Order: sequence, then structure tokens, then C-alpha cells
Amino acid sequence: MEEGEASFAELFEQYSDGGGDSLNVGDKVSGTIIQVGENAIFVDTGTKLDGIVEREEMLDEEGNCTVKEGDVVELYVVGSDSGSIKLSRALSGIGGLNMLEEAKSGGLPVEGKVESTCKGGFNVALMQRRAFCPVSQIDNRFVEDAETYVGKTLEFLITKLEQHGRNIVVSRRALLERETAAATESFVAGTKVGDEVEGTVTRLAPFGAFVEIMPGLDGLVHVSQISHARIGHPEEAVTVGQKIKAKIVGIEQTDKPGRLKISLSMKELAQDPWDTIASTFAEGDKVTGKVVRLADFGAFVEIAPGVDGLVHVSEMSYTKRVNKPADFVSEGQQVAVKIKSIDPQTRRIGLSMKDAEGDPWMDVADKYRPGQKVQGIVEKQEQFGIFIQLEPGITGLLPKSVIARSEKPAVFEKLHSGDTVEVFIGEVKAAERKISLTTGDAQENGDWKQFAPKKQAASAPSGMGMLGAKLQEALDKKK
Repeated sequence: MEEGEASFAELFEQYSDGGGDSLNVGDKVSGTIIQVGENAIFVDTGTKLDGIVEREEMLDEEGNCTVKEGDVVELYVVGSDSGSIKLSRALSGIGGLNMLEEAKSGGLPVEGKVESTCKGGFNVALMQRRAFCPVSQIDNRFVEDAETYVGKTLEFLITKLEQHGRNIVVSRRALLERETAAATESFVAGTKVGDEVEGTVTRLAPFGAFVEIMPGLDGLVHVSQISHARIGHPEEAVTVGQKIKAKIVGIEQTDKPGRLKISLSMKELAQDPWDTIASTFAEGDKVTGKVVRLADFGAFVEIAPGVDGLVHVSEMSYTKRVNKPADFVSEGQQVAVKIKSIDPQTRRIGLSMKDAEGDPWMDVADKYRPGQKVQGIVEKQEQFGIFIQLEPGITGLLPKSVIARSEKPAVFEKLHSGDTVEVFIGEVKAAERKISLTTGDAQENGDWKQFAPKKQAASAPSGMGMLGAKLQEALDKKK
């Protein structure tokens, strides 16, 4: 200790006799700035002696002072002179062994620069001495990439000081946990479930976003509580460093003393979109939405943030047979839908993709007439007939009974899926979405004459019926 510099014991004895509060090296002081000088800043410590902190400690990276008169700051007692208490954010610079011993015994933070990584931890430059920080002690969170700490100047607590300063071990985690305990105590005293808080997003995980509410104290916004909209990962809605507001929805004590599990919700502070659903959408509206979830019975489509509707599998397409929704649409796909029903009470919306596209059966009666020759594609053969697609969404049935009465039944019986074939329209029942088809030459069909060539019908002798027509046809061929 330099000549003329009073010891802490002597100094505190001078003012404690006058009724002042006792301060010790390492004590954290919360005081009000009473003057910002050119080189020093004076702080009211709550005792008869003012605190002094070097102005340089309160400058930002651009050299601007970050505090002003009247601000409340938190600093540590690091020393004394004849009439004041030396304050600092942490011990730094050149210091002797006695300063390190006082910092260790008093639990005073010491500023150190992480110079490099080494086996099991980091090499830290501490007051022109080398210290070791175990990797488990560099942070109170899991260290994913040790190299991100290299080059940073951080604050540490000295946990081991041996061999006259040649063996120094430090811990940043111990300091962070101490700050967390203090923050937790302050938080519990002044906060309750239901309160609104502000914080900064510090880390993202698949299950949610961690938010620093106050130094050393984090809360978790679960992914389901970030937004009314359905999101797959928090990064879709928030970013690290973003300032957010949230509502406290849960506070639980963990197994670790002084540690809390704080659950937050951003969603509860945002307006519920279902509150305005009646003024936003109406039955019959055509909108575009995103497929957010698939089920065996249909697809859920988000038509607005937080508002999902169901497209039942039967409402997916007029033009394709859909057995499984996954065969027709995929999650994330944008689709056009028509609103069929809205029930704000149960929060259910019925949607239709096929109605948004339009029903091809609407004008089928005008497009297809009995006796009309058409070309189609075989969809499949069944025991009772052949399904033939006339156009996307329009399929007719050529019954087996009609094929059996055809002059060339083998031509139809040999057809496979995908083959092109010419047929005739038999009967159109648009209301029932049914079209019966015929070969055009089927015999003993009640309507066979309208599909047969007109010259054959005309050349049949009156009264001879079908047999006469056949005989006449044979005579014509001989000629």
C-alpha cells in the first residue's frame, strides 16, 4: 500500500463512527450520479463519503459518456483515498497481488481478456497475469463454440489464487449466477403472473425463444405462445437481439436454489384474430391460404394469422379422386379456397378447394347430348363397367351390359387404364353427376336407334323389325 493511502479499516472507521453505513471491498453500491466531471464521475453512495468512478469506464465504443447527473448506477467498491470511495464496474489494469487477494476475499469482479482457448478452458489475461477459466465456468449456458469468447473482455470472479499469483483460476459463471440470484430476488419481490414485461431475445431454440427480462434473468416464450399465427420455428417471428413485450404466464421455482422457470407469452398481448373474424370474412368469400397441417380426413389451411379452416378430403377437387390429402397438397403450399361456413363460437371454418376452382358439372348438360360421339380416356375397369374420363372432373360409365350387346365387345373388354376410346353419350343426369355411355352399336337397347347410322334405320323394311334390318344390311354388302 502506497504511503499516504489510508487502509480500508481506518477509512471506514472514520465515517462509521458518524453513523454511516459500512462498506467493504467487493460491496455492490447502487448510487445516484451527482456530478459528471472531465475525468471522474461522482456518485452518492448513501454514506458520508462520495464514490468516484473514472469517467473512462462510462464511455461507449465511440467515446461518448453513457450516464448523466441523476442516473442511478450499480458499481463495486474497489479502493479508497483520503476522502472518497473508489468505485468501478470491475477491477482492471495493473494490480499487485494484494489487490487480487482482496478481490478474491471480497468477491469483487476482476476484468480480464480471453486470449485463447486451451485444454479444458481458456487463457485469460488478468491484471497482467495469466489466469485459467474452465470451459464450464465461462458462461451459465452451454458453450456451443468456445472460439466465440476469444478476444472478449469480460468480468470474472477469482476462485483460486495460489503460488503467489502463479496459479489463478477464475469463473465468469459464478459471477453470472450471483447476478442471477440478485435479479431473481428483485424479480420475485416486484413481479407476479399476469404482469407485462419487456426484454431482449437472447437465444432461439426449436421449442421457443429465450428472453432476458433483466440482467441474469431469462424467461421462455414457447413457440406456441409467440404468435396467433402457426409457426414451425421461432426464427419465423423473432430474431436474436430483438426487443419484445410479453406477459408473464407462469413462475416456478426450479431444483436449483435461486433459479426460476419463467414462462412468457407474446400472443396474449396481441389481439385475437377470432375477435374480428365476422368483420373480416364471410361465407362465400374466395381467399388464398397456406396449408399448415395434414390429417387423414383433410387439410387445415391458414387464411389469416391465427385463423385456420378445414378442407375436408371430399372438398379438395372436382377433377381428381383424392383418397389421401397428402397425395393432393403439402404443408406450406398456397391454395385457393372458398369459405363454406364460419362458426366463431367453436372457432371452426369450413373451406372448399374444389368450389374455389369451379364445378365442371355446372354446364355438363349443355356440353354433352345423348347420341353425341365423344373421345375419352379409360380410368379403370370394374365388374359392372368401364369408367371413362371425358374431361378433368367429368367421368362417364360404359356398362358391361351395353358392351355385351355391342357388335365388337372384345374391343372394349381389352381396354386398359390410360387407353383412348371413342364412345357415345347415352343419358346425362347432371344433378346426380352421372353420365351413362354406349358403344353406339349396342343391340336391344331401348334407345339404340338414335345411336345407329340413319341409313340402316331407314333401309329396314317396314314391319320387319331388327331381323329385317339385318337381312337388308347383308343384301347391301353383297351388292
